[in-house]
Amino acid sequence: MTAHLIRDAALFHFARDGYEGASLRAIADEVGIKKPSIYAHFSGKDDLFLHTLAHAFKDVQRRTLEYFRDHADLPLEQRLKGLLIWFEQEYNCNASARFMLRMCYFPPLSLYSEVMDMVYPFLDGMERSLSRLLQKATCKGELQAVPAEQAAIAFMTFLDGITVEIIYGSSRRYRKRIEASWPVYWYGIHHLKQEAQPFVPKGDLSS
Repeated sequence: MTAHLIRDAALFHFARDGYEGASLRAIADEVGIKKPSIYAHFSGKDDLFLHTLAHAFKDVQRRTLEYFRDHADLPLEQRLKGLLIWFEQEYNCNASARFMLRMCYFPPLSLYSEVMDMVYPFLDGMERSLSRLLQKATCKGELQAVPAEQAAIAFMTFLDGITVEIIYGSSRRYRKRIEASWPVYWYGIHHLKQEAQPFVPKGDLSS
């Protein structure tokens, strides 16, 4: 139980202050233990950071799946565009989403490889889930036959392109880019040809 309390406190501090700014002493104080007690559960700051980040990725993945389950009755366009709005809300209200997103953009250099080993499988999993969603929408007649993998990768590229506004910009700038870019994406996937050559990324980022 103490390990979970330490991890939860660390999540807040890492999300707010980053790896360099977070203090083990402050984390211990929040839990109500002495700093050396952390080492009974984690080998050090790096170990605590990586365990906490792994938990954050799992939490965001779980909440994303819940979003799609909770909105399964909405038309596809509303679900996909709504995901963009929901994602900003998660960043503002959920420490796991804030921590995860910041580490995707600003991983500590000393742990870069370890962080990317979490980032890439998460992104690949998102692409696969979106691809399946688009394939189902095609079967239901919500979309014409489209290369689902290509449309899913394009959506993730779109999301990546506007997400920077969450960190550097403002809600107004983020929403402005959604409203400007969404019609282009939605129009585009309706005019993709199934026989078009799909984009295939080189290599497997999850390997």
